[in-house]
Amino acid sequence: MIRKAVGAIVQYNGKFLLVHKVKGAQGKISGVWDFPKGGLESHDDHLEAALLRELKEETGSAMYVIKKQYEAKVSFAFDAPTRQIIGFEKQETTMFLVEYTGDMTDLKTEDDEIDGVRWFTKEDVVRLVFPEARQFFEQYVVPQGETLV
Repeated sequence: MIRKAVGAIVQYNGKFLLVHKVKGAQGKISGVWDFPKGGLESHDDHLEAALLRELKEETGSAMYVIKKQYEAKVSFAFDAPTRQIIGFEKQETTMFLVEYTGDMTDLKTEDDEIDGVRWFTKEDVVRLVFPEARQFFEQYVVPQGETLV
């Protein structure tokens, strides 16, 4: 079975928003920077609603405008112990380009899986995120000049 998820490439003034994950949904991720993202829930009416919910949960802000849904997805397989715990073999994350419209005072973590929210340059993003997210970012965001001003 495939776990469906949503994720955001959030921009503001040429920088990209990452969240610092201290605990993944399965308790295995510790101390990594990543794009805001998470699994679809049964009460989510559509992908955009799920994305805005995840952004609010992980960053504390609702000040976002969805600009684009990417056709490509970030996909990865779970390891055997995780598969057994969560019942999914892999995850497919639908990614969106999102503009932050807040004033920075609303960015605060509200999720116990996240302990930081910060802006990074594209060079930092490439260095910090998971390999699958890095590949997506380098292939679909950077070459397309997806910069919101």
